[in-house]
Formats: sequence, C-alpha cells, structure tokens
Amino acid sequence: MADIRGSWDDRFQGVADTLAASLDSGGDVGASVAVLVDGEPVVDIWGGFADEQRTVPWESDTLTNVWSTTKTMTFLCALMLADRGLLDFHAPVAEYWPEFAAAGKASVEVRHVMGHTAGLAGWTEPLRPEELADWERCTSLLAAQEPWWEPGSASGYHAVTQGYLIGELVRRITGDSIGTWFAREVARPLGADFHIGLAESEDHRVAPVIPPPPIDIEALQPSSYALRALSNPPLDASLSHQAWWRRAEIPAANGQGNARSVAAVQSVIAGGGAARGVRLLSEQGCAPIFEQQADGTDLVLSTPLRFGMGYGLANEMMPIGPRACYWGGYGGSLIIMDMDTRLTVSYVMNRMESGLVGDARGANLVMAAVLGLTAA
Repeated sequence: MADIRGSWDDRFQGVADTLAASLDSGGDVGASVAVLVDGEPVVDIWGGFADEQRTVPWESDTLTNVWSTTKTMTFLCALMLADRGLLDFHAPVAEYWPEFAAAGKASVEVRHVMGHTAGLAGWTEPLRPEELADWERCTSLLAAQEPWWEPGSASGYHAVTQGYLIGELVRRITGDSIGTWFAREVARPLGADFHIGLAESEDHRVAPVIPPPPIDIEALQPSSYALRALSNPPLDASLSHQAWWRRAEIPAANGQGNARSVAAVQSVIAGGGAARGVRLLSEQGCAPIFEQQADGTDLVLSTPLRFGMGYGLANEMMPIGPRACYWGGYGGSLIIMDMDTRLTVSYVMNRMESGLVGDARGANLVMAAVLGLTAA
C-alpha cells in the first residue's frame, strides 16, 4: 500500500485509505488531502511523487498548479470587499471600472461577473498564451468587448476571463493587484501557503502537473461558446510548466498551493467568516454566497450547474447541503465547504484527468470525509 504521510484522526482513517488506494491504482501520482472541522485540521496527508517519473517524493510543502480552484480565492477577496462596504455585487461593474461600460455593458453588474453570466467567457480578439501575463492587455480587451450573450440570462463558464474581471475590480478598489491583496489580506493572516503569482524562490517546491489528454477542440461545434472560450488562447496544461506562467497573476487558473493551504483559506467560509481565531468576514458577509445567480445547463461546459456568488451550489449533479458550496479545477483539484457541518475538504494532485471541473477521485475523498464526520 502507498505510504501516506501526515496525520489524521482515527475516525477519518477512510480518507487516508482512499488516497492510498488512488495512489496504488495509478489514479494519482502525487497528491495531498486536507479535512478541517470547525477550522481545525483533522486530516493533513500527502503521498506519492512530485514528478511523472516517480523519482521525487511529494513532500509536506509541495505545491502545484490548482487551476480553477484558484477562483475560490478570488471569490473570497470579493466577499471581503463587499463585507467592508467597498464593493456592491448589485452595482454595475462600470461604477468601479468606467471603461467596462463600452460595447453595451453599462448595465452589467458585479454579480454577473461572479456568477459566470456576464457573457465574457473568452476573448473575441485573438490572444497568444504568453499574453495571459499581460494584465493590461487582457483586461482592456474585456472592457472593450461586446458580451457573447445577454448578461444575466444564463451562465457560460468564464474559465480564464473571470479571474481578470474580478481581479481588475479588486485593483480598481484597492490599488493593489489581486495577487498582492490576497497575499496580504488573506494568505498571511491565515498562514496559508497559497500563491497567485509565485516567487522564483519557491519554484523548487512545485510539482509540475501531468497533463491530461488534450481537449478535442475539433469536436466542438464551430459556433459554440465552448470553442470560442477554450481555444483562444488554447487551454494547454503544459503552459503551467513555464516560468512566465508561475510569475504571472492569472487569478482563475494559475494559483499554486496544496490541499492544506487551499483548505486553510476556504475553511473561513465553513466557519461563517472565521477560522483558527482569524475573522475575515462577518457572518452576514458569507450570505451572498448562496444568492443564486444561475441554474441550468452551462453554455460553455454543457452540464447542469448552479452558481451562487462565485461558488458552485447544490444541484442534481452535486448533492451537497443547502449551506454548502464548492468549486474545483481543471484536472481534478477540489474544495468543498459546508457551513452547517463546518466541514472543509480539499484535494490537490499533479496527475490531471480530462474533466475541466473535478472527477471521481475528489468525490471519493469527500465521501470518506463525510462518513468520518458522521461516525464521530
């Protein structure tokens, strides 16, 4: 059986066994899992290898690119600004970012950006992958662009653009880039080893992701939103191996962390705004999470999704509690928080599956954690 390192309460033995089974089967190469209850760790484990050749052990402080799990960090930043009275989810984006009013977007509200209903799921103007590191270009193009559909009418997953949209709101309000603001206002107070824009000094800790089979762009309908969103620039997991990607702030996709650091941050939500003695939100500041913004088949992902203020909410495809929320990343990373049980579960790995948002590995670990909690 795979060597699982770290610590866990006896009642959560099933979580450790589930990770070991995934490593043994080859479903995972290297991974970490964290479970927190009332903000305190009851599972903090890791195992396997940081490289595809299985020569470098996955360590306690190993980091990897978590893709869209990064989005949950931007959601928390927006919630904090709203809780401080600096951001109104129901105000026009242009109130904070005047240039955004161009091309018929004057009435697009912040909540549309949060809930993937803004109609800006991708760029219309062609972009090269390296231009994702050019914040001004990425944001100015979105500000000038016409929505692809009527804002507010349906969700269409803003796979990469959402981070720039939320990040520019943070910049306009605070004067700081979202990576800088997140580091100072969120990660540092919580002692969370999570980075939106990674310093070169930390590169030695990064486990490069093992890319999944490429998305079959040719199989997508030429007129589809999915093709438009995912092919400009092409969504290639190997981009994360490059230094420019790690240095950039791509707040929907290039966060570097592990299960411990993801859970350390997002346990604030499960705890009603606070965790381990640090309060980032008032209890009321968490309430917007559950204000439904979209519920139906997503125009980009073509799967039923229900969005609150940023986070995904329960639906038939995600049978979680009424006050639980979640999101995951391309290839499999996952974070789920339940305010009723005060449970936080995070899974981060390097071997990517083909799904854009989650797969069975994360789901199996969540189930094991819930079983451990109910058996306590």
